[in-house]
Amino acid sequence: MLLLVIVSVFLSVGHSDPAVDSSYVAAVYEHHVVLNPDPGVPLSRSEALQHLKKNLDIYEEQAARAAQQGAQILVFPEDGLQGFNFTRSSISSYLETIPDPQQESWNPCTEPGRYNTTEVLQRLSCMARRYNLYLVANMADLQPCPLQSAPSSSCPADGRWQFNTDVAFSSDGLLVARYHKYNLFYERAFDKPPQPEIITFDTPFAGKFGLIICFDILFHDPTVALVEKGVRQLIFPTAWMSKLPLLDSIQFQRAFSLGANVSLLAANIRYDPLNMSGSGIYTPFSATYHHAKTGEPEEGRLLVARVPVLDPLWAGQGVATESSSSSATDSGYCHQDSCIDPPPPPVPPSYVTFTSSMMYDPFKFILLNNTEDKLQVCDGAFCCRLQYKFLPQDGSKELYALGAFAGTHVVNGRYALQVCAVVRCADLEAGSCGQEVKEAESKMEFVLEGTFGTRYVYPSVLASGVVLEQPQTLEKTADGRVTMKHWNMTGGLVTACLYGRMYHLDMIY
Repeated sequence: MLLLVIVSVFLSVGHSDPAVDSSYVAAVYEHHVVLNPDPGVPLSRSEALQHLKKNLDIYEEQAARAAQQGAQILVFPEDGLQGFNFTRSSISSYLETIPDPQQESWNPCTEPGRYNTTEVLQRLSCMARRYNLYLVANMADLQPCPLQSAPSSSCPADGRWQFNTDVAFSSDGLLVARYHKYNLFYERAFDKPPQPEIITFDTPFAGKFGLIICFDILFHDPTVALVEKGVRQLIFPTAWMSKLPLLDSIQFQRAFSLGANVSLLAANIRYDPLNMSGSGIYTPFSATYHHAKTGEPEEGRLLVARVPVLDPLWAGQGVATESSSSSATDSGYCHQDSCIDPPPPPVPPSYVTFTSSMMYDPFKFILLNNTEDKLQVCDGAFCCRLQYKFLPQDGSKELYALGAFAGTHVVNGRYALQVCAVVRCADLEAGSCGQEVKEAESKMEFVLEGTFGTRYVYPSVLASGVVLEQPQTLEKTADGRVTMKHWNMTGGLVTACLYGRMYHLDMIY
């Protein structure tokens, strides 16, 4: 399914439409990767190259297709060339030493003899050159000790660095950027760089792009650091395992684009056993995306869309924006003596709150028991408010709940959150609220609101069948109140969420 979602209304402050003629054509490829069946067993270099060639041949086909559709930049996913589940030793034959484009200029296609063991770099470079497009791919990098960019850092025990790496090539094949992933997700084969890298490259058609990889998107460095430097276009190769109800791939891709007010070119792997699917081309004004449905053939998907060039002056001015009366130098969280909500009003006796696990976090919930109502639920001093009205419908009865969570998520990563979410429960029992649900029939009009201790809040509305909906309005005030209003739903509501990231607390807990 390929959908184009046009934003009807974005924010009440801080937005202007892009210039009509200022645009470019972007492409992302969701890749059904050809895997090594025994990734834990070391291969010879020639055997690794035979495997890599199978995926590179597919990349070549997709580059040709993208070029035929006018693409000026093409993004491939994380782990798309070698796959995953390698050990530090078994990935060794896949590694290539990638020179730093900030230190030297090299075109692997026209100067193949400068470095040995760079067959993948040469193939990607020639691909970009042959089809006259900027190309971003993900591969495995080997760097000797000491690390040139951090000579005083401690070397790994085996005396070399291995990095999960993005490479970017210009349309003539020049290597223009190299980024080493900072936030690893159970990646035994790779090292975490000694410090986060803030890597960008310039293009003649759209200005500056920033590079991030997969798990990076949930953290301040390098992702938010790029946005705060004025980068409006982020490239996001990923191997994302979707997790409903709050972190499905396209759900958070869209949420980040809206919340940070940036364009995001997201290329994911398609691998059903790990629930990997969901890629897209997102702007604050539109979303072109694909998410595989249950039972669909497991195959790749190329997405191509025209993208507006966003004004760098508006970087970070999405839901993560203070109102016009606040300081433009705000660091992203509250500086007052007290950054919490006032004590919440007492919950009427008929509205019982309860705790249920959602995304492995203990959310406080309250049920939506009436056709229409106003509700509030609090997790400590953090409160979420909902005004809603269910639309008349035929069919089975469904249970919904409003949830709030304020604390540190500690499963499969550690990061601080404040979250408000309306979710469809898995069945008619309160204990099922927060479980994974993909389908829903109930439609509602709603206003979801919370007062956050951070300006980094990422909004999403997910409808039945994992379909994105665009909130009608999103507003933020100087005191941290974020309000999302939505009506005219095209499908039943699965999740409506305001996902607040308390980056400043990540290192505290």
